[in-house]
Amino acid sequence: MDETEAADPAPGAEDPGFPAYQASRSTGLAELDRRVAGCRACPRLVAWREEVAEVKRAAFQEWDYWGRPVPGFGPPDATVAVVGLAPAAHGGNRTGRMFTGDATGDFLFAALHAVGLASQPTSVDAGDGLTLRGVRLTSPVHCAPPANRPTPLERDNCRPWLAAELDLLSPGLRAVVVLGGFGWQALLPVLAEAGWRLPRPRPAFGHGAHVVLPATEHRQELHLLGSYHPSQRNTFTGRLTMPMLTEVLREAAGVGGLGQSSGESRQP
Repeated sequence: MDETEAADPAPGAEDPGFPAYQASRSTGLAELDRRVAGCRACPRLVAWREEVAEVKRAAFQEWDYWGRPVPGFGPPDATVAVVGLAPAAHGGNRTGRMFTGDATGDFLFAALHAVGLASQPTSVDAGDGLTLRGVRLTSPVHCAPPANRPTPLERDNCRPWLAAELDLLSPGLRAVVVLGGFGWQALLPVLAEAGWRLPRPRPAFGHGAHVVLPATEHRQELHLLGSYHPSQRNTFTGRLTMPMLTEVLREAAGVGGLGQSSGESRQP
């Protein structure tokens, strides 16, 4: 048996090992994003995202839905990462861009624009000209889940994508803003496995939480900040207000060296 025959074959896109195999071999974010978009490792999520893309919502019948995993969005030299939960069925799963096309994204991008981190306060579709400054948006799960609830197995299957993304960002990454408790709990083991030292007991999620992970031999200091998720449930009830979110984002921008740029809106 020669070396080629002895080598384990690369897992296919429907294999649970596909994310770990492909993520670790990605040498840049553009390559990682392409591989994320081809993943089919979670049967329940694949079936749901494709059913939604075929049936569609009445208001979007003329749309050609993306219907695939949604990769992260933002520049490769970002010093701040914003980590959510998962794409929305008729938001990111429709438009193909993280936090784009739904009320949650509208709230988040208005806040990012207020802090000077987004070129415009709205995010309608992937071709609307929006750009981000120093910020990368991502999530622990890249497919839209039924009822917005990924299973622990689906979260774990998707973990290598987030780990690889943070690793590729790590030379410049200074702060991570986590939106909601699910993202917080999903992110902590990724950071630990990546070489950051977490305090014991592990830090609890809360709006306004701010934990500084000290520099190690292989990782620089990282600030971990928590915010309630900008879901309609939270924003409609006032649990999360625009000033609350902009305050967290402004703090992260300061840590990341992203001072308010001239000409950007300063109103929360």
